Amino acid sequence: MSKLRNVIKLHLQGKSKVFISQYLGISRNTVKKYIRQFSALKMPYEEIEVLSDLSLEALFINAPQRELPEHLKALYAFFPYAERQLKKTGFTKMLLWQEYKGQYPQGVQSSQFCEHYNRWSRSIHVRPTMHMTHKAGDKMYVDYAGETLELIDRESGEIIDIQFFVAILGASQLTYAEASLSQKKEDFISSVENAMHYFGGVPAAIVPDNLKSAVTKSNRYEPTLNETFLDFSEHYGTTVLPARAYKPRDKSLVEGAVKILYTRIYSILKEQQFFDLKSLNQSILILLEKHNNANMTGRPYSRRQLFEELERDQLCLLPQQYYEVRKQALVTVLNNGHVILGEDKHYYSVPYQYIRKKVKILYSAKNVEIFYGYGRIAVHPRVKSPHHYSTLAEHMASTHRFATEWTPQRFIDWAASIDQDVKVLITNILNKKQHPEQAYKSCMGILSLTKKVGKERLVKACGKSLEYGIYNYMMVQNILDRGLDQMEEEQQEESIPSHKNIRGSNYYK
Repeated sequence: MSKLRNVIKLHLQGKSKVFISQYLGISRNTVKKYIRQFSALKMPYEEIEVLSDLSLEALFINAPQRELPEHLKALYAFFPYAERQLKKTGFTKMLLWQEYKGQYPQGVQSSQFCEHYNRWSRSIHVRPTMHMTHKAGDKMYVDYAGETLELIDRESGEIIDIQFFVAILGASQLTYAEASLSQKKEDFISSVENAMHYFGGVPAAIVPDNLKSAVTKSNRYEPTLNETFLDFSEHYGTTVLPARAYKPRDKSLVEGAVKILYTRIYSILKEQQFFDLKSLNQSILILLEKHNNANMTGRPYSRRQLFEELERDQLCLLPQQYYEVRKQALVTVLNNGHVILGEDKHYYSVPYQYIRKKVKILYSAKNVEIFYGYGRIAVHPRVKSPHHYSTLAEHMASTHRFATEWTPQRFIDWAASIDQDVKVLITNILNKKQHPEQAYKSCMGILSLTKKVGKERLVKACGKSLEYGIYNYMMVQNILDRGLDQMEEEQQEESIPSHKNIRGSNYYK
């Protein structure tokens, strides 16, 4: 092999075949054969130089020794061009064979074209591969096509690029595809969810590419999954097995499905105009059904038939509810026992014990959940009205809770439970103020005197206050402080005739 390398190197330096034969001590026919094979390969010397001796032997020593027939020379000369075209979107061997037949009408037929191309390709690319056996219901492979579809904005006429999502089951190769606005996690999760509902079940594992919506940080051994996508997988009772970065063979099935759909769906839709996502996905679904119901290459059955027979019963049941994408925020509980959801500027209550604690908010379109550590401490329906409060009574301290429950009727009922005179006094106090809440503290002060002076004394004091026509807490408190007997004596001495005289008396002062 070292002599073979030197033959090529000297040939590239412009040395003659005679010089190379004499210098290296090998026959001129061998030198001619090596140079002819090197020219046919059309490989740069730098690529040959890095090949191992075994690979070099496979290319030169074990290659067919006989000269190609005339009718195959044009065919093999066409293969390098075909290899480059196959790397482009929408090209297949069948399309390239048709192009070849257009140039050489007397050339080989399609089966011979594919056989000779595979033989030529194996002689150029010596790569080991591993056959993968797919179990029914085991894995669903998902990916986005490299080429985008297009929508046209009705008003502006602007062309909008639309992503082409593809999912495929490993065993039956049943395929799902849809158009989505972006590859963001909300759209990605929605597409994966739609795929599982199309299949009618949940696979044991989902194999995504290393896009940010699925994998936050790629790693060969322990990739970091996107928290939202991980939460989605837990909701559906499945697991996520990201493919290795830059290893398309880990998801070769979906890569192959994308290539097929480029021909069967993408190339057809590319010639049409769409103005909304719904109509585009309806057209995709029609073509997708044709693809799944058509017989697979070289097999007497379709993907749909294989799925119904082999894989449908192996999928797990779908949950009853769709997954709701949840966002998260880390906040501190305010002194009033509420947290603010910044996106809506709305306040939600938490138990007062968590004031000044750091908590996590997980919120979806419908609900707001608040967690401290690993425990959920509050849940509220989501309200998007800014600068308003959603408060649960059980979250408040007992004193605060009592204050929020203050109403005029509550004080009247409380007073009635003591005595009718107390009720009348409290009612007059409430009616006296322009707004009832202005009298709440006065009412609370009078009614709480029951614990201090007893029910009987309070009733008499309230009666005296009604006689004087003065309705406030201070009047009741002064009557109790000076004593009922003394009040009667002073009233007789001063002959307090009316409400006006009481206001001017030393007693009231």
